[in-house]
Amino acid sequence: MPELPEVETSRRGIEPHLVGETILHAVVRNGRLRWPVSDEIHALSDKPVLSVQRRAKYLLLELPDGWIIIHLGMSGSLRVLSEEMPPQKHDHVDLVMSNGKVLRYTDPRRFGAWLWTRELEGHNVLAHLGPEPLSEAFNASYLQQKSARKKIAIKPWLMDNKLVVGVGNIYASESLFAAGIHPDRLASSLSSAECELLVQAIKAVLIRSIEQGGTTLRDFLQSDGKPGYFAQELQVYGREGEPCRVCATPIVASKHGQRSTYYCRRCQH
Repeated sequence: MPELPEVETSRRGIEPHLVGETILHAVVRNGRLRWPVSDEIHALSDKPVLSVQRRAKYLLLELPDGWIIIHLGMSGSLRVLSEEMPPQKHDHVDLVMSNGKVLRYTDPRRFGAWLWTRELEGHNVLAHLGPEPLSEAFNASYLQQKSARKKIAIKPWLMDNKLVVGVGNIYASESLFAAGIHPDRLASSLSSAECELLVQAIKAVLIRSIEQGGTTLRDFLQSDGKPGYFAQELQVYGREGEPCRVCATPIVASKHGQRSTYYCRRCQH
């Protein structure tokens, strides 16, 4: 599933081709996504794009009279193509732009979403989200306050979007390794110093991944069709049995719920 760095990479990739241009019309080939594509998107006509923003893993296209909310789901991607490029089997939605380009949404599993809203504030998919991990609101004091009396393992706790958005499976494992914190510890066991280390690690890992265009493990491609390169820098994720890059101890994998967690027994405490 595309995580925050992949979504931010997509946002940066499509922004120059959309902002200041006009959506001439939309082409919806298959509107049966996670939720049906909103009727207002089917009917789009001559709408200028004012901005391309991101909230958590949602892309937000600002139009004069409302917002398009896009979620990439498990396998979705956005590409900017010339209008002449013929659609393929899993190309479900096109926005045909005034500059001769098409913003094309591809989603083999159809778990993504294209929604419309007049106002972002209070929309049900955005209403209960925690702070952005790269914002000033996400800091050590906030994390320590939230961790008090939390009798839950740190790894799944970090992945709760009500705590902080966008720290998905890959980046939770990588951040905990960078901070030297064992993923099985209870959140309530974090000291103030460890909260500071963890916040810094999360921010650094996410920033580096964005710089590298995200992490391509299976489905994700950037808006220009290129893969993300952060996978080459992964320290623990997906490396079970391989030597730790710091101490050479074999990387261990365990399960939290249905998600795999990777860590080093020696480096993480």
